[in-house]
Amino acid sequence: MVSEFTDNAFLINQLKQGNERAYAHLVDAYHHRLCVYANSLAKDKGRAEDIVQNVLIRTWERRSTLKTEFTIKSFLYRAVHNEFIDQYRKRKSVSALEKNYIEEMERITTADDAILERLLSLVQREIQNLPPKCKKIFLMSKEEGCTNHEIAERLNVSKKTIEYHMTKAFVILRRKANVHMGQFIP
Repeated sequence: MVSEFTDNAFLINQLKQGNERAYAHLVDAYHHRLCVYANSLAKDKGRAEDIVQNVLIRTWERRSTLKTEFTIKSFLYRAVHNEFIDQYRKRKSVSALEKNYIEEMERITTADDAILERLLSLVQREIQNLPPKCKKIFLMSKEEGCTNHEIAERLNVSKKTIEYHMTKAFVILRRKANVHMGQFIP
């Protein structure tokens, strides 16, 4: 079934109007992916779930402040990252080196949203241009959160084949991003 909320601006407008079905779609579409991302940061599935739950609840509570010109996907990923940083600060006394690292990460993540949007758009476009098998494996890993072992079993190929295609995807995406970075930075 094709969702009526596939258009980013429409989804955000429906959220702003308090449409609970739009929120349910948001949760269904992004919960798992955000948990995978949060777990890559926190290295703790329980904390990752808490981070994502906090972000999704806060998104609903502050839905009136959402901006239709930004993608909901990048907003959610940025919010998960910020929530992770907030929790990290609360849980741990920060050494000088860690403090510098966190400050640098904040500087990077608070860079001009337009630059981030264009870079995200470039990466998404280049993912679509990956060779078919490479693209399929990359998306299974990064969007579905499958491990290399799970992908190998599902596709009936060796784990080395999965590793090869993941490495190839990252090389291609990194090369394309480096070529286009001059377009994004003034």
